[in-house]
Amino acid sequence: MSELVILVDEKDNQIGVEEKLKAHQEGILHRAFSVFILNSKKELLLQRRALGKYHSPGLWTNTCCSHPRPDEDVLASAHRRLREEMGFDCDLSEIFTFQYKVSFDNGLTEHELDHVIIGNYEKDPIPNLAEVAEYKWVNIFSLEESIEKNPELYTEWLKICYQKVKEYIKENLS
Repeated sequence: MSELVILVDEKDNQIGVEEKLKAHQEGILHRAFSVFILNSKKELLLQRRALGKYHSPGLWTNTCCSHPRPDEDVLASAHRRLREEMGFDCDLSEIFTFQYKVSFDNGLTEHELDHVIIGNYEKDPIPNLAEVAEYKWVNIFSLEESIEKNPELYTEWLKICYQKVKEYIKENLS
């Protein structure tokens, strides 16, 4: 059974559904989410994507990211994928959305309207090794230096939204 994504317009209104791979092959705008989990030490839980992922394999990224299923609320989808990928769940809140389009060397294109979601968790995850190669907790404010020195180690969407997430944390979670 193929996985479907929700196609959206520039204002995040649903305009249809499409098979996930086809949406990425054709670069069609679709709904997505990116979850950022922090602990009380202001550390962000990063995951390194499994090597079997069809794009961005082996790159470091935010805690969890995916696409809501048709007729699935974004936050419900984020809770589902957090459990599936990282083996835990916690309270989540949406903090902003952004849109981006990035083409990859393998011919696929991410063209997403991405809902950025934040939560807090104090324990280590139990990652699904089919999704996650490894994880680490990093200081949210020192991650910038690593991204600048080694951008090839990080996913495009993390590099795009990291600054805004960092500013939100600085202003709201001090």
